[in-house]
Amino acid sequence: MTLQGFSILVDIISSIAVFTAIVFGLTQIRQFRQQRRDMAAIELVRSVQDSEFTNAFRLIHALPENISAGEFKAKGTEYIEYALAVGMKYETIGLLVYKGIVPIAIVEELVGGVAITFWRRLYPWVKSMRKEQSAEFIFEWFQWLVERLEDRGRDIKEPAYKLFDDWEE
Repeated sequence: MTLQGFSILVDIISSIAVFTAIVFGLTQIRQFRQQRRDMAAIELVRSVQDSEFTNAFRLIHALPENISAGEFKAKGTEYIEYALAVGMKYETIGLLVYKGIVPIAIVEELVGGVAITFWRRLYPWVKSMRKEQSAEFIFEWFQWLVERLEDRGRDIKEPAYKLFDDWEE
């Protein structure tokens, strides 16, 4: 083998090595992103499995849609505290969806219907707070999230037990 032939062989081998490294690197990045999404989904599940969320669900879900801000405030501090807790939870979820950390499809399936239900009950109170405090940013990501979920038709979709009633393992 001549020196020129050996040089060509080395160039080919190094090109293959570089290509393999790039493919490996891209695969690793893809796996890392999937792991990050999986971990975010797990944390989302954990965040809605606490007693605070359960109690908030019990109280807020029982309210009528579009209850006036005055009627809501008259329910007492317990309702306001749970509404703030739920609002902050969905505020965080909305931002995580916007940043691409948690896929909206996971949020939609896991807590999308509840988010819309909560928002419909809390919006008049939130609107009142925004006006009283001159702060349009109050629960801005919660509202953004609900609007995206409604855009996706979450509020009119069939529930999982109907959509997947023929599911088999």
